[in-house]
Amino acid sequence: MHRVLLVEDETAIAESLAFALSRDGFAVTHAANLAAARPLCETCDLIVLDLMLPDGSGFALLHALRSAGQRTPVIVLSSRDDETDRVAGLEGGADDYVVKPFSPREIVARVRAVLRRTQPEPTRRPSSDALLRPSLPLHLDAETRRAHYQDTLLDLTRTEFDLLRVLSSAPERVFTRQQLLDGIFGAGYAVTDRTIDAHVKALRRKLTAAGASPDLIETERGVGYRLRDPSAVAGTDSSDG
Repeated sequence: MHRVLLVEDETAIAESLAFALSRDGFAVTHAANLAAARPLCETCDLIVLDLMLPDGSGFALLHALRSAGQRTPVIVLSSRDDETDRVAGLEGGADDYVVKPFSPREIVARVRAVLRRTQPEPTRRPSSDALLRPSLPLHLDAETRRAHYQDTLLDLTRTEFDLLRVLSSAPERVFTRQQLLDGIFGAGYAVTDRTIDAHVKALRRKLTAAGASPDLIETERGVGYRLRDPSAVAGTDSSDG
């Protein structure tokens, strides 16, 4: 039974989510503020985290977890739908960003989808299963789930790694946003196209900071994105994103 920590101060929302998650087989622990949540984070498999809490922002807890190297999946709940807020949440280490209002059934589906993505695979792949050859500037290792650009280890979230994995599976091929969503989250997962756009923006920034060309991930307007052949795209001297 997976353990879910629900950090939410609104009683009605907390009760409905706790009921839906428990009914679906999850063990739910509820915390109404940051102080109550902090000591519980190490004993759960996933955190559902509201951003607006009585004693501070959920971003503070998310930042503390990631700074400490804790990779427990986090689904952020927020009433703010601006692109800037979504990007900040995803770049800050959230595995998903859900905007209020939402249905309890949607949250249960997202919890299951995030756990599917983040749980270790039952069998280890051989190291030769790296997705791009080590001799190329961009190297992804499917076994360790680490990505390098040249000699720089990219600090990617799980979703960013999976996005890069899908794009790198066929360099120069244009993937539609829906194909990317299906490749990352699985078919039928309820997210919007803007979720992909936010992740691409974050991924581009990290690649460029590592010395890659801003054109390494190219936008095909009205369609989606492609990964240019890393050996054919020159890097950049700029370190800003």
